[in-house]
Amino acid sequence: MDARRFKVVYRITYPNGKIYVGSDTTGSANYFGSASSDLIAQDFTREELRDFTIRKEILWESQDAADSEVRRMEGEFIRKLRSNDPSIGYNRTHRPRR
Repeated sequence: MDARRFKVVYRITYPNGKIYVGSDTTGSANYFGSASSDLIAQDFTREELRDFTIRKEILWESQDAADSEVRRMEGEFIRKLRSNDPSIGYNRTHRPRR
């Protein structure tokens, strides 16, 4: 199996412990999502941003899922991990149902 062909849902963990959940349908090893740079920068000093390590974990993968299935799984993980709660993560979509 060629790992570059997998569609994935991933979690990015930042140095402050906050997370971002995203998806990639291209199989790129170098894609780290589209979290808001402004939101992230607000949580760190300029000095902290000078040496910055993040962790990317694959939460779910498929070689044959439709893109709509990947987006559905991404939404499920956002809600499950609560990465849409500003105190936990940087996702700003898939707001909790009230």
